[in-house]
Amino acid sequence: MAGRVSGHSRPIRLLMVNQLTINVGFYMLMPYLAAHLTGDLGLAVWVAALVLGVRNLCQQGLFLVGGGLADRLGYKPMILTGLLLRTAGFAMLGLVEAVPALLAASALTGLAGAFFNPAARAYLAQEAGERKVEAFALFNVFYQAGILAGPPLGLLLNGVAFRLTCLIAAALFAVLALAQARALPPRRGSRAGVPMAADWRAAFGDRGFRRFALVMTGSYVLGFQVYLSLPLAVPGQAVWIFVVSGAMAVLGQVKVTAWAAARWTPGQAITRGLALMGLAFAPPGLMAAGLPATVAVLAATVLLTAGSMIVYPFEMAVVAGFGGERIGTYYGLYSTVSGIGVAAGNVLVGAALEAGLAWWGLVTAGLGCAAGVHLLCRSRHGFSTERVVPPANTG
Repeated sequence: MAGRVSGHSRPIRLLMVNQLTINVGFYMLMPYLAAHLTGDLGLAVWVAALVLGVRNLCQQGLFLVGGGLADRLGYKPMILTGLLLRTAGFAMLGLVEAVPALLAASALTGLAGAFFNPAARAYLAQEAGERKVEAFALFNVFYQAGILAGPPLGLLLNGVAFRLTCLIAAALFAVLALAQARALPPRRGSRAGVPMAADWRAAFGDRGFRRFALVMTGSYVLGFQVYLSLPLAVPGQAVWIFVVSGAMAVLGQVKVTAWAAARWTPGQAITRGLALMGLAFAPPGLMAAGLPATVAVLAATVLLTAGSMIVYPFEMAVVAGFGGERIGTYYGLYSTVSGIGVAAGNVLVGAALEAGLAWWGLVTAGLGCAAGVHLLCRSRHGFSTERVVPPANTG
């Protein structure tokens, strides 16, 4: 993999390190925030939920704004602004105790994500050119590595004090911002002077993209089940779900992407990956017939992760293809739609879990999404049917 990383330009390599560090800083803090709020600060559970919800609301609700600004102000300024906001937000979470200040800190951390996420993906897609699929595959390796490394580091620091965790996470973001300011070349979007509302209308009015984004919300609902339904099936054992999922992505993402790119078009890869994600929930569905829960959840985790590994790089490249010169706006809208879809979908999954219908409902959802992408590929509102160039077999 080292050879593949070094084969990309310096900005792409910097963006990968950027994402690794962002996830280390985020996941060393956020999994332990609720316990800090209810335990150390003695806040009611509903107040802690509100603080956490404000972050998610600000991030998901403002992705479209962040993406639009990136297309106008440039990708680097938005990345740096997001990193600095995250620095301030994390520092505040460790230093303040009043609820209004905690809400403000949470809002800053969410706004940060809304600013740097679409900008980083737009920069990566623009810089990678025809090698988008490989670049996003490598990007996901660094992304998952950060998720794996962050929680254990946070657990170690929390053994001393949660405030220390917050300040070290904030310091990571500050150092990262300084490094990106010095080393990341500027890349301006092409929409300076164009009203943001015009690009929003174009994105909302793009029938093919709109259909693709709506269909793909199902993949995010399915992927979120590593945090919801699968842990509930094996109480007290959830940690290995994240370890298996993260390790598979870190060790196998690039090889899986190269294998898929050599055989399938982007649409075919996404369709097959979605079908596999849906079928991942068949083993848990067999628990009622006597399949041990641990075996069922392990099989589901492996199949779900494999499916998402197939889907993600091609999905990101397809969004970039739809976006064209409005790429930041399209990534922003795509993230907003998927965020809303996950919130609504998880309510339905929760209700289905209580009714004992979740597993086969998730299988149906995955296969339905796969069918939806397949139909899009065949319609005039679909996307490229050309195969991408497989990654070079190096490193």
